[in-house]
Amino acid sequence: MHDAHVVGVGMTPFGVHDATLPDLFAEAALPALDDAGAAPDDVEALYFGNAMGGQIEGDSHLAPTVASHVGLAGVPCQRFEDACATSSNAFKNAVQAVEAGQHDVVLVGGVERCSPETGKGTGAMTRIFASAAHGAYERPTGLTFPGVFALLTKRHMHEHGTTPEQLAEVAVKNHYHGSLNDRAHFGKETTTEEVLDGPVVADPFRLHDCCPFSDGAAAVVVASEDAAADLSGDPVRVAGVGHATDVVPLADKAHPSTTQAARDAAREAYEAAGIAADDVDFAEVHDCFTGAEVLATEALGLVTDGEGGAAAAAGRTALGGEIPVNPSGGLKAKGHPIGATGAAQIVELTEQLRGEADERSVEGADVGLAHNLGGDAATTVVSVLEAADAGEVAR
Repeated sequence: MHDAHVVGVGMTPFGVHDATLPDLFAEAALPALDDAGAAPDDVEALYFGNAMGGQIEGDSHLAPTVASHVGLAGVPCQRFEDACATSSNAFKNAVQAVEAGQHDVVLVGGVERCSPETGKGTGAMTRIFASAAHGAYERPTGLTFPGVFALLTKRHMHEHGTTPEQLAEVAVKNHYHGSLNDRAHFGKETTTEEVLDGPVVADPFRLHDCCPFSDGAAAVVVASEDAAADLSGDPVRVAGVGHATDVVPLADKAHPSTTQAARDAAREAYEAAGIAADDVDFAEVHDCFTGAEVLATEALGLVTDGEGGAAAAAGRTALGGEIPVNPSGGLKAKGHPIGATGAAQIVELTEQLRGEADERSVEGADVGLAHNLGGDAATTVVSVLEAADAGEVAR
């Protein structure tokens, strides 16, 4: 099997954009190729993530369109749609194609526009997002995704005593991290009081517990070890990827707050990488809501079950803490353009492991983890990346 490496990354600021989807994707893809030292002729395939372009902008056959727009016309293209896990699933498939020897150089990325710049307001976008929930049992009740994650989080609070103040500390932490990231949608700090004084969206979540609707794009170049050696990009090794699903609908899950797919995907990724959770130096996790980060840190084994909220409140998951989580600001502060979110996590891991994350750098990081979920946590992809000069991680 061939080793896969990330050799180039590119990403737009997340926020509000008036560019078309192809133009926005090009703003990430072309810098990724430049960063890799790759020309369009070097790229053998495009693995592309876009979840809702058909519903939001009436544009559904995007992969060959964006390929043509960035000089890749003619290469095999594949569009992935997996709710919020869209471009991490594209990344997984690109890594597998390189590891299998099918391709040597693959461009992977995603793009989405979700802000009112699309002509869709909060109500319309909330209904579109809710289309990822179960059509027979959940959508007819009016359940939308703040409500889905509120249900999971309320159960966690009931079982473990997690408090609204601890949830607020997740938002405060990620807003601080976002203030260090010039590509973040919300690049400013907030306070516990501001979070707790916000209007209720879905109990226990207030406004600042929820991530924004964002526009943006992210792209990475995945290459085999031999191809990476021929390119000028600074490589980061893909050590392992895990992908798992959980039962749908929500009511049929074995346990509402354990996010089983994340546990299964993490186990697969750790086994592939030959590491344990204790070997992870930092993580980018899917914090669409503050409670989602609490559940994720526990499912990934970064903290003990039941301690996710307390760990955030104690600063254990902040920059400078024992296991920094979401140094980019996460979805909560960096933003959440659905189809680009997973690829953006890989961009952050790569920049951290290269030592290119400036003020938000995790000192001495050799191993980074990305956790990207889709729907009601029914899909999860976990990716482990390792600094190229780290050698074998201590087993």
